[in-house]
Amino acid sequence: MRKARDIIGLPVFCVSTGKRAGTVRDVLLDNEWTILGVMLDARHWYSSCRYIPAGEITACGQDAVTIADMKSVRSYAEAESLGLIPLNGGKHKLKELPVITADGLQLGTIEDVYLLEQLGTKIIGFELSEGFVSDLMEGRKWLPMPISLTIGEDAVIVPLNSRLEAEEIFVSKEE
Repeated sequence: MRKARDIIGLPVFCVSTGKRAGTVRDVLLDNEWTILGVMLDARHWYSSCRYIPAGEITACGQDAVTIADMKSVRSYAEAESLGLIPLNGGKHKLKELPVITADGLQLGTIEDVYLLEQLGTKIIGFELSEGFVSDLMEGRKWLPMPISLTIGEDAVIVPLNSRLEAEEIFVSKEE
């Protein structure tokens, strides 16, 4: 299991040429909480961001992401047209959205998401924060992915029983 944060910042290399395609800036998800691609940084201040569909990624290792060839790199406008949601940035980012139970209890805000080692799988859980002081004193919470949830513009709504499933986790000071 790894966090999306572990992928962000990794360099992306083309296996056929050894050329660096860029650096992962964000992960892109759909409404079903599946990672469908990664956003790359802009190469120059005058260029726009680019994206790589998850199916075009050959490996996502500890130190780098690899793609078969440079044809895998697409315009970010294509990702926007598919309605992909960035985790960390953009108009409809998921990070810092409050997670609210159907009966109105706020469990925290999304700090990160957990996924299986292989990119392209569904998110398996959330790392929730209740604020800086609470994170230091009590740690963050892990919430396994609920069976049903609603992704709204201003909040993520989860079932009532989600409050019972949230578990405290230890967060190291390096993060």
